[in-house]
Amino acid sequence: MGLADREYMRPTRREFAHVRPGSVTAWLIFLNVLVYVADRMLLRWLPTYDLQFAGRVLYSFKPIEFWGHFSYLTGIHYLQFWRLGTFQFLHANFEHLLFNMMALFFFGPMVERYLTPRQFLPFYLLSGIGGGAAYLLLLLMGFRIAAPWVPLIGASAGIFGILVAAARIAPNAVVLLLGAIPMRLRVLVWLFIAYALFQVLFRGSNAGGEAAHLGGAAVGFLLMRFPQVLERIAWLGKRAPPF
Repeated sequence: MGLADREYMRPTRREFAHVRPGSVTAWLIFLNVLVYVADRMLLRWLPTYDLQFAGRVLYSFKPIEFWGHFSYLTGIHYLQFWRLGTFQFLHANFEHLLFNMMALFFFGPMVERYLTPRQFLPFYLLSGIGGGAAYLLLLLMGFRIAAPWVPLIGASAGIFGILVAAARIAPNAVVLLLGAIPMRLRVLVWLFIAYALFQVLFRGSNAGGEAAHLGGAAVGFLLMRFPQVLERIAWLGKRAPPF
């Protein structure tokens, strides 16, 4: 019997937007909001970090954003691979944070219950890492989706992994696009993926970010297709010695 066939794993309507206190979803929302607020509060005491070329400022980084963002320059040239994790907790502006956290709030609880909390956290983080990897891969393949120094930030890659998982768990669930247009969840997710693919192929204004969305969706799909990977990670976590 597969995981999806178990009676207690079948989703119900109340699992949407039902964030339990102390859940992984609740902690992820809290950490994302905390980092966003802290980064802006630090601007009172610390200056922005300007990336310059030929006397021209290319980008101004906020304090935490400077150390946590991911790019080809930092991730590959300077071998700072840890940024594949930290960029997932940074956001460019309030709207960026709001939409990502709304998606996490509505769909995270269902996926967390389906996978169990111990498997949900690596699922989310690996989907985000998949987003960074896809961004890098397309740059290395010659897709001009961004300059090597352009920062990649945001939880969107992990969110796309969650959306793909939710669409597999409850494909026929009806959701409202823009709060007004009803459609099945799997249709909504396919529209998001098609839009991201269009932006990448035609080098839209956020092609780099959309490439990360595709990477997160791909990893989310693979992890749902091969859940034994997450089961193995959860098993290792249980056997890890306490510190």
